[in-house]
Amino acid sequence: MNSIFLGIFILIVTIIITKYLILLLNKTNVTLVQKQYGVKSHIYTKGSTPSMGGLVFVFVSVLSIPIISGYSSEAWIELVGLWGLPICVSIVGFVDDWTKFRCRSSEGFRSIYKFWAQVLFTLPWSLWVVFSRGISIWPGLEISPILAVPLIVLVTVGVLNAVNVTDGLDGLAAGLCSISMASLLFWLTMNNEIYLASITGLCFCLGFLWYNANPALIFMGDIGSHFLGGMLVSICIYSDYLIAIIPVSFMFGLELLSVIIQLISIHIFSKKIFLMSPVHHHFELLGWKENHIVIRFIVIHILGIFIISSLLTMAFIY
Repeated sequence: MNSIFLGIFILIVTIIITKYLILLLNKTNVTLVQKQYGVKSHIYTKGSTPSMGGLVFVFVSVLSIPIISGYSSEAWIELVGLWGLPICVSIVGFVDDWTKFRCRSSEGFRSIYKFWAQVLFTLPWSLWVVFSRGISIWPGLEISPILAVPLIVLVTVGVLNAVNVTDGLDGLAAGLCSISMASLLFWLTMNNEIYLASITGLCFCLGFLWYNANPALIFMGDIGSHFLGGMLVSICIYSDYLIAIIPVSFMFGLELLSVIIQLISIHIFSKKIFLMSPVHHHFELLGWKENHIVIRFIVIHILGIFIISSLLTMAFIY
């Protein structure tokens, strides 16, 4: 019952906080400048929508620590460590968002600077978690620290950018992440701190989706996409099922892969594979409605998670 009451509380708090955050961001005109080389209709339909809504994720995650931990110092340490990665990497996203806002530009950090900032904020956390608790691909299958640190950095940077490029349609990133968080609950032991933190993540994604679904009243911004990416990685690590990041990042991975394929094709063959990448924009330019793309991607994400999770479970158990 604790998880039910926690979930309801986090959902309501997120909806209330996001409502007032929208008012504040509208008052201060914190909007997302749309890319001139992106989908042209977005300049008119999304140019006035406030951004940096991911601030609510940071606030609610910090709020959840004393609620879940109570007076247990061990639980405090566990949760501070778990939320440490998403909060740290969200700083990179916030600086990127703030740069765009101050310069009134669709471009923030240069890609290479963002990459090294992501590595810089991920590496200390990786070192700390590897040497304080160890990293397991599957319970009982611990990875050597020499391999674990670069692996975590590589996985984290990959997931951060995958969630970031996916955040381009109303409700897409938040909707997919809600499904990912719900699926992670099946990998976790009920009613421990990590399980309750996952409930928190699921419910603040749903609470944000209340306003982020089409037509969106707020965007999460890079601060939000970085936080969600870091959250997925951190929960997989703390659950001792690092391998779970593969199924729960399924659709995010396909989106990132479409960008990589497009860039390789342009630079090597001087031709495009997709009308525009990431692939959700390809379907937009084909004439698919935004809601149809989001719903179909969510369905594909659910199927991908189910199939890959089943295969992994059979491989490790049998």
